[in-house]
Amino acid sequence: MAAKIYYDDDADLSLLKNKVIAIIGYGSQGHAQAQNLRDSGCNVIIGQRPGGANYDLAISHGFKPMSAADATKAADLINILVPDELQRDLFVSEIKPNLQKGDLLLCSHGFNIHFGQVVPPAGVDAALVAPKGPGHLVRSEYEKGGGVPSLIALYPGASDGSRQLALAYAKGIGGTRGGVIETTIAEETETDLFGEQVVLCGGVSALVKAAFEVLVEAGYQPEMAYFECMHELKLIVDLFYQGGLNYMRYSVSNTAEYGDYTRGPRIVTDQTKLEMKKILKEIQNGQFARDWILENKANQASFQAIRRNERTHQLETVGKELRRMMTWIKAKEY
Repeated sequence: MAAKIYYDDDADLSLLKNKVIAIIGYGSQGHAQAQNLRDSGCNVIIGQRPGGANYDLAISHGFKPMSAADATKAADLINILVPDELQRDLFVSEIKPNLQKGDLLLCSHGFNIHFGQVVPPAGVDAALVAPKGPGHLVRSEYEKGGGVPSLIALYPGASDGSRQLALAYAKGIGGTRGGVIETTIAEETETDLFGEQVVLCGGVSALVKAAFEVLVEAGYQPEMAYFECMHELKLIVDLFYQGGLNYMRYSVSNTAEYGDYTRGPRIVTDQTKLEMKKILKEIQNGQFARDWILENKANQASFQAIRRNERTHQLETVGKELRRMMTWIKAKEY
């Protein structure tokens, strides 16, 4: 079944005319969505704790940040855009007590709502409006007159009026310029986590590290291994981005294309797909969410230890030196 896609003519921005929109968290998505909404003529307020770079950024953009509690109290639509692991405590302490009947609670990733960490109280509908791009792209495309395609989803039991408000919000951030696909909060959450773990972050990181290690252990120079297994990945991903697998295969050499067809399936095997299915099941049944929630209750002890170890991997130390040779790269070192 084809996805339902909404465009500018399907959304009525005037529905937000007499509404106050609170953006809770002025980070990557927060700063972009808030400025786009304001430029679309909406009344936007910011909930952001003082003392950090995001607070100062909001002030520099002409906003007057306040507490999440005060922003919630003053608003009709409230979008929680702080990191996933902070949302539950913030919701319980500052947002939920100040929600009023008829408010619309929003999110741009369904993790906390889907896994029961954020539960809208009676009389408050909830919806998801999720741009499919990072905040800087959401902002820059809007400024160019375009928009990043987005997703929309309703919390079970939400009214059609809330759908129309969510669509108006999506129009305000530029989403309907690119197209807004209707989904469910479960589908957005589970596919997002799966993509991150199996391909975009987990799968690619593990593949790059393993390939690098194989070449170095076989006696090749780490610098050569870095170029072939890490640096040139951007060339391929850019081709994917522009035209999918077929365009990539058209653009590379016949030698590379033949290697793709005949050796790739020996790396990602049926056993790999079985492990992918296992990971998907862990997402669907809440095991991953439970693990991550418990990890945060333990002050991220295991997470921080893994992070420290990963940052000293030879792939990272060699890459840091090589990037200094490439002046066209705006290197970001952490």
